[in-house]
Amino acid sequence: MATTTTTTATRSRKANGDDTPAVKLAAGPVYPDIQTIRDAIPAHCFVPSTLRSMGYVVRDITMAVALGWAALTYIPAIENNLYRAAAWIAYGYLQGLVLTGVWILAHEAGHGAFSVHDRFNNVVGWFLHSALMVPYFSWKYSHHRHHRFTGHMEKDMAFVPHTKADRQKKRLADLYLDRELFEDVPIVQLAKLIAHQLAGWQMYLLFNVSSGPDSQQKKASWWRVSHFEPTSAVFRPSEAVFVAITDLGLLIVAGLLYLASTHVGWKTVFLMYGVPYMWVHHWLVAITYLHHTHPDVPHFEADSWTFVKGALATVDRDFGFVGRHLFHGIIECHVVHHLFPRIPFYRAEEATEALKPLLGDLYHRETRSFLGQLWESWTTCKYVEADPAEPGALKWAKNSQ
Repeated sequence: MATTTTTTATRSRKANGDDTPAVKLAAGPVYPDIQTIRDAIPAHCFVPSTLRSMGYVVRDITMAVALGWAALTYIPAIENNLYRAAAWIAYGYLQGLVLTGVWILAHEAGHGAFSVHDRFNNVVGWFLHSALMVPYFSWKYSHHRHHRFTGHMEKDMAFVPHTKADRQKKRLADLYLDRELFEDVPIVQLAKLIAHQLAGWQMYLLFNVSSGPDSQQKKASWWRVSHFEPTSAVFRPSEAVFVAITDLGLLIVAGLLYLASTHVGWKTVFLMYGVPYMWVHHWLVAITYLHHTHPDVPHFEADSWTFVKGALATVDRDFGFVGRHLFHGIIECHVVHHLFPRIPFYRAEEATEALKPLLGDLYHRETRSFLGQLWESWTTCKYVEADPAEPGALKWAKNSQ
């Protein structure tokens, strides 16, 4: 099994004539090397089809346009205020689901999993993400570093957890009070979770929140880490021009939204575009948070981290029909995506099934309610501490409620 100690695993491998290289640890799991993992996946899983990928783009945009047309045509004509409000709420929710799928297709392009043509990937990704007011190249660069250093306590770019020592520091988010005084109060937990879901994405883009202390390309003040500034500390100098191209796309879309407001009014633009935008980024924050926050999923200190260990420090979950058909399987097949982000989403399930026998207990999957686990993870996974079973690994404290 992949999770026996090094001594036992080495003896078993030799007994079976298996010379597969592995990361040697004093104790804890034995991780297969990346080439061994790659060899377990059928070769065709790594080859995207431009035509098939574009088919999903056409499908999702068609659904989004149809929903938008129906909302603009029929909802304002509803005379009853309550029914009209309910119709707008339903539209915002459904359009948010569809546009999350569009977001994920642009995410595919950013990873090079959309097409074999890199320039085409960037054109599609820039167009789709700009339409959703997402900074394509800026996100692409920081997100690639998140993949490069997943689970690294210092260099990961997203959802690096607090340690026990961090909890002693007073923060603005806690109004500089001792968090032990109020953090377990349900209303406080709920308020923080709502703020996390509504503003987490924007805070990441503006202030690089939840990133590791050594994730930046250079030292800079807290206001010089924006995803919108070409000279931001988040980016290398060679990436500045692409961040500027990103900003141009956002300015074009902002201009189009302004023109739309002069024809239909800001209220309608907010209901048609703003509400779905908030739903989209609620889903993206929840998805990313839950992929990297689970009692069984470790993080690693710098001197014990490896790419494979970090990539396997993620968890697959299940969101039913929506997850598989509107969100393109990003929730259900995230582990393999972290190992090989160039595998297109429509090959990820096959690749995942091919990996399970090799990974054994190193593969993490959670089958309980996706949204239910959002609340449970938020209220129980508060900080990480040393795992005595695996030197250099940090696991969520069990008694952190």
